[in-house]
Order: sequence, then C-alpha cells, then structure tokens
Amino acid sequence: MAPVILVIEDDPDQRKLLEEILSSAGFRVFSASDGQAGIEAAAAVRPALVILDIMMPRLNGYQACRALRQNSATATTPILMLTHKQEQADEFWAEEVGASAYLAKPVGPTDLLAAVTALTGPA
Repeated sequence: MAPVILVIEDDPDQRKLLEEILSSAGFRVFSASDGQAGIEAAAAVRPALVILDIMMPRLNGYQACRALRQNSATATTPILMLTHKQEQADEFWAEEVGASAYLAKPVGPTDLLAAVTALTGPA
C-alpha cells in the first residue's frame, strides 16, 4: 500500500497542486487547511510524512510542528517544511522545532518528489 502523506497548507491552490503532484506519483494524500486541523488529521490518518507550510492561520507551521513532535503518535513522523520563507533563520527555527527537512517555494515536482522519497521511500 502506498505511503500516506498529509499536506498542511492554507493556500487552496498550493494545496491542490501538492495533492496532484503527490497523487500522480502514487502516494495517498490527505490535506488540512491550517495547523490545528493538520494536528487533528495527523492523529486520525497516521501519515508516513507531513508536508507543512509555515505561515498559516490558527497554528503556524512552527507551532504545529512542535505539537506533532510532542504527541507520541506523531513524534517520529518525518516533517517536511515547505514554505515561501527563505531566510536562514526560518530554516534554523524549522530545525529547532523538529522538522526533518526544509524546502523553499517555489519548488518543482522533481525536487519535491526527491525530498518526499528521501523521507518516505518510493510510493
């Protein structure tokens, strides 16, 4: 069975694009539109990978990542931060809260799938 990926992204166009890229590569994809909904979805679907935006309503990506790391059910789930934030400090804080990897948008399908496969294995 294909690995499950949870996409937590507030921008509906970005979310749909990520869903299409990942689904066409053979992954099963679930999504959430903000950090709080993403934490709840992660508990329900137990993903092999979480792709997490930083700038979101309710809980931002840093807060959501920290919460996922503190939950025993998701503490070891790989988390790929995917964001428009491109400063070194942003990447530093992503690592500090427990992100497994960091990619800056825009990212092409090839680079996205390479990062996903490195964290989950092939679909």
